[in-house]
Formats: sequence, structure tokens, C-alpha cells
Amino acid sequence: MMAVTPVAGAAELPLWEAGAGVAVIDFPDYRGADERRVLVLPFPYVVYRGELLQADREGLRGQFFRTDRVDLHLSVNGSIPVDSSDNAARRGMPDLDPTLEIGPRLDFKLLRRPNSGIEVTLRLPARTVIASDFSHSKNVGWVFQPQLNVAFRGIWPGEGWNLGLAAGPLYGDKRYHNYFYGVAPEFATPQRPAFNAEGGYAGSHVLGAASKRFRSFWVGGFVRLDTLAGATFEASPLVRQNESFAAGFAIAWILGGSQRTVEAEE
Repeated sequence: MMAVTPVAGAAELPLWEAGAGVAVIDFPDYRGADERRVLVLPFPYVVYRGELLQADREGLRGQFFRTDRVDLHLSVNGSIPVDSSDNAARRGMPDLDPTLEIGPRLDFKLLRRPNSGIEVTLRLPARTVIASDFSHSKNVGWVFQPQLNVAFRGIWPGEGWNLGLAAGPLYGDKRYHNYFYGVAPEFATPQRPAFNAEGGYAGSHVLGAASKRFRSFWVGGFVRLDTLAGATFEASPLVRQNESFAAGFAIAWILGGSQRTVEAEE
């Protein structure tokens, strides 16, 4: 799940907070799939606002380098598994294991106006992708997903709300695209011809998100729109539609936190 981190003003917040939450997510089996699912997922709410290590709704990040305008850190993303027997386009093919994406992300703050609550950031994440069913794992390629993020704080619908909009192209190498969209000859059928995907452009996306931290709980939601028009694998028989969307809502209860506070952006 992709997140937008809205801009925030510095405030005194606990060094760490912990709690529990639940999320409801509606999304396609994979980008380009015409079958969807709705998941209700419990999750731990863990926030750590350290100088070198941070954990929040964006995930776990190790800080390598940071100035007022440039931020280099470790970023993590991933995808959930797909049982091919439950997806008509992939039936008879190997399942898609869950993936872990990990690698550096370089952020450039192009515009920052704390008084108006607006921040514009260019994000440049490059991540290697590991697929695993927890009994074995394999590297399935690389992704590069530059993104322009425009974030707002306290502008609408009121104080404490964080809003964000992000958009950008997606790129992947040949192994990554074939993991999701390639069809080996042994899995070809009259309705699903063999297909060998190439690396390169993988479409684009637009993402909108909103969140607010209250005293004892946090709420957030997102909508993501994807297009595969022009992608190098657009002709794959596993691509059943070029446009798709995902949406989700989450609430988490903050059950405890440290007495020590730090100046942080929220």
C-alpha cells in the first residue's frame, strides 16, 4: 500500500507511541487485474520518532542523510499474495507470492511554506523486490517510482488534518514485469498466449490521502488511481483492464507512549 505523507509543522510529540488498529482495503488482485478483493486487516500502530530510525504510517525508515531540502533514507514497500486458482486470468499458473520492496529513497523538497501549510517534494525511490512464501525467497527485480508529492496541513477540513496528493510514472526491470505479467510457454493456453515482458515504463498513478491524529486515536484513508496505458507489458494477456483503483480506510487507537517528547512533524 502506497502512502502520501502530508506536510506537517513541527510539534512536541512522544518519542514513541504504540497501539492497535484495523484497516478496510478494496483493491485489484494486481495492477491490470479485473478481479478485486476487500480485506479487513488488523495492524499494530507503532510510531518511533528517532533521529536515525523512524517508524510511522509510511513504514520503517532508516535515516542516512538529511538537510532542510534533501533527505536520503531507506524505504520499504510490498504487495500481498495472489492465489492463481482464485483469479481467472492466472488460473493454472504459479501463485504470486507476497513481495518485499526495499531500497533507498532520495527526497528533494521543492517548496516549503510552513505558514501556509504547503509542501512539495520530489521523491526518488529505487527498490529491489524479493518474493517469498516464507519457505523460500527469490529476487524478482527492481522498481523505480519517481513521485511528485504535494502535501497540505490544516487547510481543509480544519486544524490537524493532513491531506496529500501524489502522482508519477512507474518503472520496472524485465524480471519484475515478467513476475506479474509474463506467461511462460508451459502455461500458455488458446485464451492466454505466451508473453515475455520487457523492462521499462509500467504506467502511472495518482494517489490522494487524508489523515488526522487525535489525542487517543488516529484515522486515515486513501484513494489510488492507476493506468497501464503505454506500459511495456500492456499487451500481456494477464492485463485485463488498463485503468483501476484502490481505496482504503483505517483507524488506530493509541494505547501508550513515552514521557519523553521530541520535535517532530506530524
